[in-house]
Amino acid sequence: MSQSIAVLGGDGRYLELIRQLQELPDTTIFLVGFDKLEQGFTGSKQVDFNDLEPEKLDVVILPITGTNHQGEIDTVFSDQQINLSKAWFNQLRPSTLIFTGITNDYLTSLTNELNLQLVALFDRDDVAIYNSIPTAEGTIMMAIEHTDFTIHSSRVIVVGFGRVGNTVANKFSALGAKVSVCARSIKDLARITEMGLTAIPLSRLHEYSDECDLLINTIPAQVVTKDSIQQLPSHALIYDLASKPGGTDFDYAKQRGIKAILARSLPGIVAPKTSGKILADVVKQFLNNGKEQN
Repeated sequence: MSQSIAVLGGDGRYLELIRQLQELPDTTIFLVGFDKLEQGFTGSKQVDFNDLEPEKLDVVILPITGTNHQGEIDTVFSDQQINLSKAWFNQLRPSTLIFTGITNDYLTSLTNELNLQLVALFDRDDVAIYNSIPTAEGTIMMAIEHTDFTIHSSRVIVVGFGRVGNTVANKFSALGAKVSVCARSIKDLARITEMGLTAIPLSRLHEYSDECDLLINTIPAQVVTKDSIQQLPSHALIYDLASKPGGTDFDYAKQRGIKAILARSLPGIVAPKTSGKILADVVKQFLNNGKEQN
């Protein structure tokens, strides 16, 4: 049975996503917001948003960032203004699958109200774990670029031991860094110790930050506070990998002359092809199985 997919906006990661989706049999792909893209996609149809027929779509793929709170989406490869109103969503069939990278109150409440299935890809463990690899590689790239010392033997503190923090700590340790990891739970602190790393309770970060060359935050709440920043050596760097606005007191870091970088969307910067394939694989799982794979 044929199916229709609409890809609305998207960044460099979506170029590989589209290429992967083109391999699906009996599939028509409508591209909206790609009119400034130099390369074409044979077999896909570039259309204006107003020419889409929502009632005929089986799948809608929103940008990684989803929409803002007014329903507007970012279009990296277009100047088109696209607004996904309640009236537009209401034209979709109940069976239509809607994919986004991240969601917000607008998207979540609207799709719940209209009984539409919204899949927030970045909330899934498989996507987050796969994406943690290019995130870690991007952090290593920045560390090499912004320092005049080797990662080997440098003192690294990773704040948070979730899906990203675990991978980042592992990769820096593999390069010979002296890695400590801050975490809240006793279970995580035990696992950190088992990995041969130094475990630091999150509440005691400020007691260890005086011996730190690179501080890498992965927690999306302000946990790298004035107390910890004021203890950092003057040459130290902070890389904040958490979603905007990050988890660092950037104003105080600036006052202290500590360089603090909010490094968002690293997978899309350092490995857009790999990141696009990760997203495409999950989308194809849904389409092939007709239901979410846990």
